[in-house]
Amino acid sequence: MKQLLIIVGPTAVGKTDTAIALAKKLNGEIISADSMQIYRFMDIGTAKPTKEEQAGIPHHMMDFVDPDEAFSVAEFQNKATELIEVLSEKHKLPIVAGGTGLYVNSLMYKMDFTSTISNWALRNSLEKEAQHHGNLYIHNRLKEIDPKAAERIHPNNVKRVIRAIEVNYESGENIGDFKEDTIPNDEYSICMIGLTRNREELYDRVNRRVEIMLQQGLVEEVRGLLEKGYSKDLIAFKGLGYKEIIGYLEGKYDLDYAVEILKRDTRRYAKRQLTWFKRYQKANWFNLSEYTSSEKLINDIMEVIEGHFHLI
Repeated sequence: MKQLLIIVGPTAVGKTDTAIALAKKLNGEIISADSMQIYRFMDIGTAKPTKEEQAGIPHHMMDFVDPDEAFSVAEFQNKATELIEVLSEKHKLPIVAGGTGLYVNSLMYKMDFTSTISNWALRNSLEKEAQHHGNLYIHNRLKEIDPKAAERIHPNNVKRVIRAIEVNYESGENIGDFKEDTIPNDEYSICMIGLTRNREELYDRVNRRVEIMLQQGLVEEVRGLLEKGYSKDLIAFKGLGYKEIIGYLEGKYDLDYAVEILKRDTRRYAKRQLTWFKRYQKANWFNLSEYTSSEKLINDIMEVIEGHFHLI
């Protein structure tokens, strides 16, 4: 059975640094489970680690597709599975690190995407309705056809609401619940490490990360992408850091307001990520706020990993 280390946690918690430190100790390579870091040319807004920050550790599934290329969770599952196979054969430990829950799920559980149906015309139509009538309007449509899904999915999670409507429309079936669709993937022996921080400290790190992005040239990065001819309506630009700056560049509001809503929405996203990852019952959680030494943190995590994988 192939060994797989998975590191999860909210944005800005410290996953990248922790994964790199562990990769050095474990002869590992990192597979990014971040649905935004797959895009080329989108470096600052995705908090992609630089070559220097990667510290010589190979990183996979980054700079993988252009912003106008479609990339699904099914494609992530296929590519990541191939990488895990290759790394395992090279006696390298695959370390999956990232905050995109569906990407992590696609490796942890037996999720068959071969029969997944997409209706892009319906999806685009629903997105326009949500923009015109508001999130509650679309959520109420879901409530009419799938009350259980509507109860689970927050009205502000518009992407998930629309997907639930799409699944019902195309298949006549209701979208599955996390708890009902989680058959463990027995291909891997998985050790999962969850990282968290005290809320105030995490939110402060989120705010500082946004400020650093601005200093590094986030506005210029977004402007450059638009000048290259990429449409503002691309899925890639729906991500945090891009849609807010596009609004500023279009003159909808000033930069201070763009920064404020980016900080706010990123804090909300971090909260949703924590809620998602806390459902993983086998995760070993570490509160980084309780550590004054990164060396002590890594040593403590190593103890858990060694106990799980029975490393010699």
